[in-house]
Amino acid sequence: MEVFEAIVSRIEVREYLGERVPDDVKLRILEAARMSPTGLNLQHWRFILVEDEDNLKKLAELSTTGKWVAGADFAIIVLTDPKYPFHLIDAGRAIQNMQLTAWSMGVGSCIYTGVREREMKEEYGIPDNLTIAAIIGFGYPVKKIKGVKSRRELSEIVFSERYGEKLRLT
Repeated sequence: MEVFEAIVSRIEVREYLGERVPDDVKLRILEAARMSPTGLNLQHWRFILVEDEDNLKKLAELSTTGKWVAGADFAIIVLTDPKYPFHLIDAGRAIQNMQLTAWSMGVGSCIYTGVREREMKEEYGIPDNLTIAAIIGFGYPVKKIKGVKSRRELSEIVFSERYGEKLRLT
């Protein structure tokens, strides 16, 4: 799948088949995270791969917004170092790389950020100096996804030179 096609068609998927995602696909998704850029090339992010069914259920229990992750084939906890002002931007870049890579291989995903952080850190051995930026659940979608998104027109969200000035590109 071409990159722009993946961007245009990818949607959030919260319902997954029971089918296992092969390890080589998981490794490719993790490589996409590793290859994402970071501020000052610090590569401060860290990732925890969660595959065990009990651990996925525990992720759901410790979530305030991602209960659906219990049904995922696997999840990735994205950690960043909040001492860097760009840490969440770096997390977002890694997440986007992982989700687009997964989508291009037929794997759906969704992110959530609502967690009981103190308990999750304890459960997964996360050091105090790192923050949980997001959790991404992955798996093969239950439904055949058409990938049609409802988005505003460019002319509504992009301006030329100053806010409110009509976009001049045709």
